Amino acid sequence: MAKKKFYITTSIAYTNAPPHIGFALEVIQADVLARYHRFLGEDVFFLTGTDEHGTKITKAAYEAGKKPREFVDDISKKFQNLKTVLNLSNDDFIRTTDEKRHRPAVEKVWRKLKENNDIYKKKYRGLYCVGCESFISKKDLVDGKCPYHQKKPEVIKEENYFFKLSKYSKKIGKIIERDEIKIISKARKNEILSLIKQGIEDISCSRLKERLLWGIPVPDDNSQTIYVWVEALINYISALGYAKEGDKFKKFWPADIHCIGKDIIKFHSLLWPAILISLDLELPKTIFIHGFITVGGQKMSKSLGTFIDPLELVKQYGADAIRYFLLREILPTEDGDFTYEKLEDRYNADLAKGIGNLVSRILTLAEKSGFKSESLKIKQIQDSEFQTEIDKTWQKHNKALNEFKFNTALISIWELIAFCDQYIEKEKLWEKKGQKEDILYLLYTLENIARMLKPFIPETSEKILCQLGIKSNDKEYVFNVEKKEPLFPKLNSK
Repeated sequence: MAKKKFYITTSIAYTNAPPHIGFALEVIQADVLARYHRFLGEDVFFLTGTDEHGTKITKAAYEAGKKPREFVDDISKKFQNLKTVLNLSNDDFIRTTDEKRHRPAVEKVWRKLKENNDIYKKKYRGLYCVGCESFISKKDLVDGKCPYHQKKPEVIKEENYFFKLSKYSKKIGKIIERDEIKIISKARKNEILSLIKQGIEDISCSRLKERLLWGIPVPDDNSQTIYVWVEALINYISALGYAKEGDKFKKFWPADIHCIGKDIIKFHSLLWPAILISLDLELPKTIFIHGFITVGGQKMSKSLGTFIDPLELVKQYGADAIRYFLLREILPTEDGDFTYEKLEDRYNADLAKGIGNLVSRILTLAEKSGFKSESLKIKQIQDSEFQTEIDKTWQKHNKALNEFKFNTALISIWELIAFCDQYIEKEKLWEKKGQKEDILYLLYTLENIARMLKPFIPETSEKILCQLGIKSNDKEYVFNVEKKEPLFPKLNSK
């Protein structure tokens, strides 16, 4: 029987600047879901990548004294390096400057949309936010400025191609209302439905080449460049080989989950489904939307000194500590705040004193009891209070992950960690000699904790399993215990 497929994507990061902690949150959340679905035995394809065209890229490259291609090559490499830095498990990385996979898919999509009479040309006048790389309506402005970039949009007058977004808006509204595309969270679902009820206009899908020099030309009209957002969204199918509609595309499309930030909800919940309907392709099943990260209550900014580089954080604290903090501290669909004090408090309380201390305690008890290799019969544990707590935690863990509640899943694991600590205290195991059964129960529970932790902090999970030296079959577990260095040495307060 073939495995169930699971296709998950992040948004593609814009390459006008290096990675920051906000995008780190997104790829880590997606990585947890990818790892969890692999654990469930599904055939997972996890995609991330970089968006490399647009006016902002040209400007940033010019300011850096580089040509756009040279500039995006450098920035994209930094995003690709996140796989190692953050211990990600993505299966592919797509770049919108990819001439072999992305551009042919974009050209194919454009031609199909035009064949279906969903693209037309007209003159118009509109407000354009360079920061968003998109046109913006007056009703979306706050005090005359873009709410995300705090800048007044430019007034643009030109003749461009338009995509008939209005043609599909009511249909998309019904699709979202019925959860045929599930929007996570409910507040975001209501936000997009409210937007649709206000009325959706057609969207400009090209710019004059003289205004957008760095991008993919409109097929058969070299005077125009394809609008960055229309082109960027196509990455989700271009990476699968949509241009040739090969086996990977047939196997994995539609996307099971798109993970995105709240500032790009309109493009993913309206424009992307409309394009797919026009192409007669299946729609994504779920769009999971996270919030923003502030730094000490302020917007992330290099000029304000609030830009947080995930690479530097990992160098100082380790990848698992950063993964844990973001998943535990930041509510999955809400805005959250980062400070070094919060990070170090979580590290010391939950990692050093929590899981790190428990692993050390249990392995020390095993060492003092004089065994390195002992077996535990499955029948011994089936009716124990340990098994009851383990089963309860697995149920909470799986339910929370199925609902994208990463922090709730971690809380349930730490409740099991607390149970083990309380058992050791209650039974005063450090005073007893030869109580190997208790220690074996604890080792078995620790093995389950390690497996629960694998989607969240995979390196720590592997370290625990390695120290337990587990071999198992249907009848017994055999532990070959080897205590090593502390998992999370306590940080000294500054």
